[in-house]
Amino acid sequence: MPQAHLMPITTAAAVFPLLALVLLLPTAVVLYRRHGVMSHGRTLSLCGFLYYALTAFCMTVVPLPRRTANMCTGFSAFARPQAIPGNTFGDIWKEAHHKVTPGALVLQNPAVAGALLNLLLLVPLGVFLRYHVRCGLRAATAVGLVSSLFFELTQWSGVWGLYDCPYRLFDVDDLLINTAGAAAGWLLAGPLVRVLPTLETLDGRALAARPVPFGRRLVALIVDLAGFLVVAGAAGGALADGDTEGGLWVPAGVFLLWFVVLPLRTGATPGKRLLLLRLESADGGPLNPGRLALRAVILTAAALPLLAAMAVAAAVVPSLSSAPEVAALTGLFAGVDPSAGRDAALTALTIPPSDLLIPLTTLALALRYGLRTLRHPRGLAPHERLSGVRTTALPHTRAVGAKASAGPSPRRPLPVRPGAMPVPRL
Repeated sequence: MPQAHLMPITTAAAVFPLLALVLLLPTAVVLYRRHGVMSHGRTLSLCGFLYYALTAFCMTVVPLPRRTANMCTGFSAFARPQAIPGNTFGDIWKEAHHKVTPGALVLQNPAVAGALLNLLLLVPLGVFLRYHVRCGLRAATAVGLVSSLFFELTQWSGVWGLYDCPYRLFDVDDLLINTAGAAAGWLLAGPLVRVLPTLETLDGRALAARPVPFGRRLVALIVDLAGFLVVAGAAGGALADGDTEGGLWVPAGVFLLWFVVLPLRTGATPGKRLLLLRLESADGGPLNPGRLALRAVILTAAALPLLAAMAVAAAVVPSLSSAPEVAALTGLFAGVDPSAGRDAALTALTIPPSDLLIPLTTLALALRYGLRTLRHPRGLAPHERLSGVRTTALPHTRAVGAKASAGPSPRRPLPVRPGAMPVPRL
């Protein structure tokens, strides 16, 4: 594979894990609210599309040229957009050196290879739009046109002002071929859609197995912990006014408000409300403040390993980002050999084993707690069993929308006793 095509792929592979980690929490919130579950099929589809979209973007901008004083002079041929449709045929004839042979016109013609790559670039987009989004051919073609226009404008604008001049050509033929690729992908996805089960079917199977998925509760816990830390820190900074002893009661007060008072009044913490979850007593009675407090204490103790690991990561990552080796990793975007960036990253990530003991131990404890929850026949966590407070799921937004669109159920006729006159319904 040519280096010009290998570098965008390796760059996307290097950036994908970080981008997926950043988008994981908001994506999980959206999916759990809309579908009630993150099924394996839907998650795999989204991850595959994210990596494809990142790779497609890198194919249009990577490698980035180095900024030099005469850079724009070297790319002066790309200053004006190519706005004449059909110019690709002229390029094919030019690259064939006016020879009418299969090798010169097709097999060994770089212009044909470029047009074919442009056609294939948005084929996965059309497949994704038909299978995952369930949109029609016109919508898929329109999305392909907008996506291709975004790529071409990114090139023409010098990556939106990152460079003073474009270093790649804006070609209207690329726009048309990319759009045709998206439409072709939609058409090719027809047999795939008929063979594979729908994502709604996979979601239904997952919900039937676990009505309140572990991941949904975990995301709600992460939202609650993050919100509690932010509110407690802001309130402590505003009220303590530098007095350490006077500010110790603030986190405790916010803790009680967040995990006891709000569930007692509203039936859910803010995180659970966001994920459409609700707290209920196991015996069916009203929520008890003591049981809520016990649940919160046990859950916080179980979450301390996770918080400790996050604290260690927050301390380690800034030090790694300031290391000079990490700067070499970013050389992937400037045309440096990818192997040099990988070797630099491995050097920067060399940490003494003693420093890894605490985060690995805390991670093992958190995983053990999670495994005990997953192994329970009804998926109950230890804090739920000990406190007697359960987590139940409210209807997700897609189910609510489907029920509303179906309209009210038909009213059944009132039973009529034998010999009695039926009462007309008003």
